[in-house]
Amino acid sequence: MGIKAALPSYELGFYAFIVTCAIAYSGYGIFEASRGSVNRKALQGGIKPGWHYFGRKMDVADFEWAMWFTSFRNVILFALSGHVLFAKLCSMMVPQHRSVVYMLYGILAVLGTMGSTYLMIILSHCVVLYSVSLAKQKWLCFVSGLCSLASFKLEPFSTWQSGFVTGTFDLQDVLFYGGSGFTIMRCMSFALENCERKEGNYSIFNLLKYNFYLPFFFFGPVMTFDRFHTQVRVELRRKGDEMWNIRVQAVVHLGAIVVVDIFFHFFYILTLPSDIKFMNQLSDWALAGLAYSNLVYDWVKAAVMFGVINTFSRLDHLDPPQPPKCITMLYVFAETRLLPTCRYVYDYIGGEHKNILKELLATIATFLVTTLWLGPCEIVYIWSICNCFGLNFELWVQTFFGLKPFASIEGSLSEAMSRRIRGFFGAVNFWAIVLYNILALNSLDFALLVSERILFTGFPISTLSIWFITYCGVQLIKERERLLAIEEEKGDKEKPE
Repeated sequence: MGIKAALPSYELGFYAFIVTCAIAYSGYGIFEASRGSVNRKALQGGIKPGWHYFGRKMDVADFEWAMWFTSFRNVILFALSGHVLFAKLCSMMVPQHRSVVYMLYGILAVLGTMGSTYLMIILSHCVVLYSVSLAKQKWLCFVSGLCSLASFKLEPFSTWQSGFVTGTFDLQDVLFYGGSGFTIMRCMSFALENCERKEGNYSIFNLLKYNFYLPFFFFGPVMTFDRFHTQVRVELRRKGDEMWNIRVQAVVHLGAIVVVDIFFHFFYILTLPSDIKFMNQLSDWALAGLAYSNLVYDWVKAAVMFGVINTFSRLDHLDPPQPPKCITMLYVFAETRLLPTCRYVYDYIGGEHKNILKELLATIATFLVTTLWLGPCEIVYIWSICNCFGLNFELWVQTFFGLKPFASIEGSLSEAMSRRIRGFFGAVNFWAIVLYNILALNSLDFALLVSERILFTGFPISTLSIWFITYCGVQLIKERERLLAIEEEKGDKEKPE
């Protein structure tokens, strides 16, 4: 059935009311748990004094967030502001060479932050992968790229390379592995695009300009080489409201940072799951809300980081990749794609993602690369297997219910009723996505506890009520998708032929 199947407005209003009440009730349970756990010894490492205005302690369990927006906030802003300043001067004086200025400033910033040895390590990997790209063999580029990536993720090669980098500041490991990992992904993108080029080769200068663009260097996102190479050469022109949109985006992300910091003074969503004994005392509703809020926070963190970096890149007249889709808007595994491996692995092998065998091979290959990217360990293996199964199981169910007997039954139903039935399946999928990803964000013990409480201990009352509330949320997501599809169709009709 089409995405444009509508439901009555009173029904959607009822769904919105149910979801709002459930979030408020679950949030109150998390707030009470946070207030009652302030002095627990097991949680002292993740709860520290916060803003004195609130008179409360703050959840600081996320090391990266704390480093980005407290200790190294000024350094990061200074480096990115310097990039914008030099880029602006260059665009006014020698706009045709702005990509060279981006590269030089990026190299100097990396040199000043991580030292000459780290810069030499990065350059050596760039040279090796560029040399491989000259052979114009995609399989060789991919294998070489994965080997380079493995040298930063597997022992003893990882320790051997990191041992060359001197320094003791808190963010060093994050910058080391972030910069090196994203460098390898960019080099792979460059090598694969060079294979696609029919005449000649891109120069190593093109690779260095692409890799050392500072806003993307340490934390991504990965803009594929073909897009970067095209956009960095376009004429410098802005649309009438483009600067206004950039300012609005900057204010929104600044507001999000402040809101998250305030939120952490009242809801210890990151620290609480580390105390499994205390988690057993929470209600099923509070536990489910805690699991869900961890995934929402992870999206907010990614969206803020993407947003801040993308704001700077838009000032450079680039059109960066969009932030990941919010977990609140996800109820199918097919939309939880990772890294730029979608284009080079998942989409390349899977094609249209309708053939069961091709999809199986595509997902296995994609999650093998993703496992290597994240760093092979037991929890990553479990997470990859679960998500790989989820993607394939989704296609199996879709194929099964697409068979003639089931298709004819659905065809006899109204579009609204078909949407309601699909919504119940989407609710199950939604919680599968939540539980599978909690593995990577928290711990296996917490994921098992949430699964046991929702599926077994809480059955049937908690299980069915949470399922129904999730169904209400899925219908609201579907309604938003329906309105966006109608709006997009209207926009296409208004475009001149």
